[in-house]
Amino acid sequence: MTNKGWKVVFAGMGLNLALGVLYAWSVFGKQLTEAVENGGYGWTKTQAALPYTIAIAIFAIMMVPAGRLQDKFGPRIVATIGAIMTGLGLIVSGFATPDNILPVLIGFGVMAGMGFGLGYAAATPAAVKWFGPEKKGLVTGIVVSGFGLAPVYIAPLSKFLLSEYGISASFQILGAAFAVITFFLCQLIKNPPVTATVVSTNASAVKNSSAASSKPDYTWRDMLRTPTFYLLWLEYACVAIAGLMIIGHLAKIVAIQSGNTIQIGFLFVAILAIFNASGRIIAGFVSDKIGRIRTLFIVCMTQAVVMFFFSNFSTITAFIIGSAIVGFSYGACLSLFPSTTADFWGSKNLGLNYGLLFTAWGVGGVFGPILAGMIADMTGNYNMAYMVASGLMVLAGLLTFLTKAPKEPVAQRRTKVFVYPKPSIAK
Repeated sequence: MTNKGWKVVFAGMGLNLALGVLYAWSVFGKQLTEAVENGGYGWTKTQAALPYTIAIAIFAIMMVPAGRLQDKFGPRIVATIGAIMTGLGLIVSGFATPDNILPVLIGFGVMAGMGFGLGYAAATPAAVKWFGPEKKGLVTGIVVSGFGLAPVYIAPLSKFLLSEYGISASFQILGAAFAVITFFLCQLIKNPPVTATVVSTNASAVKNSSAASSKPDYTWRDMLRTPTFYLLWLEYACVAIAGLMIIGHLAKIVAIQSGNTIQIGFLFVAILAIFNASGRIIAGFVSDKIGRIRTLFIVCMTQAVVMFFFSNFSTITAFIIGSAIVGFSYGACLSLFPSTTADFWGSKNLGLNYGLLFTAWGVGGVFGPILAGMIADMTGNYNMAYMVASGLMVLAGLLTFLTKAPKEPVAQRRTKVFVYPKPSIAK
């Protein structure tokens, strides 16, 4: 059964590697703003950013119904629908023209955004259910690492396609390839048989993990009744805003702070992506040993320190270190929050429960890059953005001291049967 479980894990990782086409937008967006005679569409930066913003918002919102659907109908069906919708969305985007942005708004923004949510929501819960609590963090980290690693290959691939075939054909080639490859991967993403029993093989790891196999599975209503959910949601929003403020502007940050002497901003984006992926795996593994919340605190405070000093970075070495730590910390959080959700509220309803928590990432995805851009426009640099990011990470770290495992679900307490003593009969 373990071998079947690992097939599900790596199929989920492969699906996320493809879903990471979301990160290709920076390459497409740049090309769309080029003049028509240079192979672009002559769009404004606002027009070029709009499909990406819509896709992130739809992605985050779709995680809620997608989680519910995968809990009810199984991950294979939901992941397959997500894969097909993403592929079709990219193909539809190929019908945009310099005078017509609507196909990209519908195709990439709405259709692909929905596909991202459906696919991402199905991959992790299915993989987690095949393993005992001592491997939840590692398994989650491996599955979601695909999304973080995707820019390493998608960005250069997109750049090559655009230079060889142009915008329209590039969208359609990516869409067709995506639909075919992910369709087959999705057929491997399945829940374990209902009759199967997942056995934990490491008693000490189970004890150290914040997970406990005896914990009841919470419904989404039970979860929303716990203060723990709102603490985690706020922590997630803080780390997402702080991380995406920097990730979305890294190439520009390097250019400004180096005085345009460093022209290899793409290299730091690649480094950030590699550490983003490794952070998801390593943090998952470490949290299995020392606990999710303790790991989250360490990650938050580490990034807070780096953000505080980020304005002083101006050399290649400094940017390599900074990019690595920011990427690692952001990736670690994307692994820790889904595994913590499984620990605190169970694996049975993980799809919907994590979907609700994931809306915090949507807030960060929409407002983080915009906030950093506004600060840079007003001040001419990102120094204030670093202070905001550092403060948010400190806040998230401090909130971990208040984050405790929730008590037994309210609904289950209500169904307890009380046996009253039999009244004595007077003789």
